[in-house]
Amino acid sequence: MIQIREYHSSDLESLTELMTDLGSPSTIEDMKNRMELIGSNPYYFTFVATINEKVVGMIGVRLNITYTSNKFKTQISSFVTKKEYQGQGVGKALINFIEEWTRNKGSDFLYLTSGIKEERISAHEFYKNRGFNVTGYRFVKRLN
Repeated sequence: MIQIREYHSSDLESLTELMTDLGSPSTIEDMKNRMELIGSNPYYFTFVATINEKVVGMIGVRLNITYTSNKFKTQISSFVTKKEYQGQGVGKALINFIEEWTRNKGSDFLYLTSGIKEERISAHEFYKNRGFNVTGYRFVKRLN
């Protein structure tokens, strides 16, 4: 049975492994530094999905204040299911959990961004099947 709970520092190694499945390999030390920064920000929240107490997925969200609304908008900033558990309902459970969590925070707007890459096509279909709509483009400029 899939359980969703808040991230604990004891999940650090599992979270680091999940970043590889997300396509962003990391070291435990780098992940520890990131999680300390994320944990110090009151608008960031990290949840993990477990099966038999083993971490098999994660979702990281942040509440955003915008210039165009008096309500928070909730951004899914990181979302991944361990490769060997994909297609077993973990991602769906995480999304369902975060939808309810978002409502409880007084937000009615949930969004995410995803890269335009061949390997992301199945993820895009997953999002569409969960009721997300494609509404725009993301523009990026790397500054040297």
